[in-house]
Amino acid sequence: MYKFRSMLNAKSTSCLENVKTDEKRLTSFGKWLRASSLDELPGLWNVIKGDMSLVGPRPLLVEYLPLYSKEQARRHEVKPGITGWAQVNGRNNISWEEKFVLDVWYVDNMSFLLDVKIILMTLHKVIRKSDITADDSATANPFKGNKS
Repeated sequence: MYKFRSMLNAKSTSCLENVKTDEKRLTSFGKWLRASSLDELPGLWNVIKGDMSLVGPRPLLVEYLPLYSKEQARRHEVKPGITGWAQVNGRNNISWEEKFVLDVWYVDNMSFLLDVKIILMTLHKVIRKSDITADDSATANPFKGNKS
């Protein structure tokens, strides 16, 4: 997925510190880019190429694949999207479990009218700049797998 880089590389220039936290890696320009959601614009190229859809479950890191339950993995039954049902219903302010429930709900209920609704709700979220980061983190908290 194409995106503008909003964070510094994970490797620090200091020999003493190998990996920085996301909060330290996020630049002030990166914060602005994320707050404005402009970091998502290059993803339109993925839509044009046919790799993604405008609406669908957000693509996640490949290393998360073995962590999904069978039900959570159903999110991959449709193309990933730039925006999705989970993004307009909490984005980074809801738990991973809630995101997956919303993603699977979208898979089961997807339609043209729902996609239009999600796009309009996304525009509203972008204008209001809501739910951009998790309350306790500069970025989304990493997915660590199922609790059960």
